[in-house]
Amino acid sequence: MHPPEPTIVIQRFTEAHLEGVAALYNEPAVCRQVLQMPFQSIEVWRKRLVMDNERRLQLVAVHAGEVIGQLGLEQYLRVRQAHVGSFGMGVATAWQGKGVGSRLLTAALDVADNWMNLHRVELTVFADNHAAQALYRKFGL
Repeated sequence: MHPPEPTIVIQRFTEAHLEGVAALYNEPAVCRQVLQMPFQSIEVWRKRLVMDNERRLQLVAVHAGEVIGQLGLEQYLRVRQAHVGSFGMGVATAWQGKGVGSRLLTAALDVADNWMNLHRVELTVFADNHAAQALYRKFGL
């Protein structure tokens, strides 16, 4: 018999998630692989994430009340790029390789395809982040 799968819920980001998102991106191994500076305060994350706007989707993956992943998708504002969006994401070190990134990406791409009318999604990934590259390839990115 297999152990039960952990309950992971994908939710829209709210201010209640601020502390968890700051902690996630302040993990040294996570911070090294994303385009964020280390030691960011909760206030920095509040300014960055709380702006509610239909061109921005902010998702979190939560397990037992703890933020274990985050993904932000933003549609470009320029008229000639309105069909394009970009995203960034991070997954807690202890949860990497356990499907959290796939779940966040599945939810975000569903919104990109079916709600935001995006035809292209862009991202930046470091050359040495092989796990992220494998995840993005799995999704055809």
